[in-house]
Amino acid sequence: MSRTYKATGINLKTQALGESDKIVTILTPEFGLVRAVAPGARKHNSSLGGRSGMFVVNELLIAKGRSLDKITQAQTLKTYPGLAKDLGKLAASQYLAEIVLCQALSEQPQEELYELFNEHLHRLEVLPSGNTSGVLAHLAHGVFHLLALAGLTPQVQICCLSGRPLTPDFTDPNWQVGFSTPAGGTVCLETWESLRTEREREMRENNKQYPMPHTPSTISNAQTVVVHRQEIPMISSRPGAMEIALLQHLSQPEILHIDGASDRNWLSVEQILRQYTQYQLGRPIRSANLIDSYFAANHDAIV
Repeated sequence: MSRTYKATGINLKTQALGESDKIVTILTPEFGLVRAVAPGARKHNSSLGGRSGMFVVNELLIAKGRSLDKITQAQTLKTYPGLAKDLGKLAASQYLAEIVLCQALSEQPQEELYELFNEHLHRLEVLPSGNTSGVLAHLAHGVFHLLALAGLTPQVQICCLSGRPLTPDFTDPNWQVGFSTPAGGTVCLETWESLRTEREREMRENNKQYPMPHTPSTISNAQTVVVHRQEIPMISSRPGAMEIALLQHLSQPEILHIDGASDRNWLSVEQILRQYTQYQLGRPIRSANLIDSYFAANHDAIV
């Protein structure tokens, strides 16, 4: 007989299997990611139909299988109906779920990740419908916290090159810093420009010193000298004072209100975090396309 075990889990992903079954990917605090078959879940009168939906939290009895486990019983503990009624909230929730799927491990407890994900789903659900700034802010907040839990938080408090603190200057409308995804965070543009200028000067001097290509005889007698220089990071974007202020506040437990923050500012923050997260995960976030299409239209989409 197959071994059975109990688990509490939230559904992160579903896919069809055969004519009437589903494969459900579930995040559990006890066992991490679990992939299990929900037999008959696509039948009209199936008891597992609604219980195998996205973002449903169930108490489960699961039978171990050779390749896939099988759900034998499911009792719903919690749902998030408010997410499905607002396309912005739903898109943000799917976005966070993709990141969780990349971070979660199988056969290992994932209690912190489970609690964090549920907490941010709850925060999204209780937002007023059609609140675009709120959805964007809570999406960015959730992404930042998931990165922090994985130890992948971008550096937004200091310059990655000089180590100096960065303080947004709201008195200067042209104030900017660089954000370098490969370098891992914010870069003071003055420091970056100084480093780039120094590197160009070194290259010019080297060209003057060795103007002609080496001949074979020269190469054979030449002594190789290896010089280690500080790399010049690629600048991915140039956020302004408001964007940096928002990024710096994302480490807080709660979203803090910042006067003057607009949808455009939050969209810029989301774009920065998206590019950084995709770089860290090594894959695109497909649900981000829903964010682009929904918020670019800037309209209410309540169903």
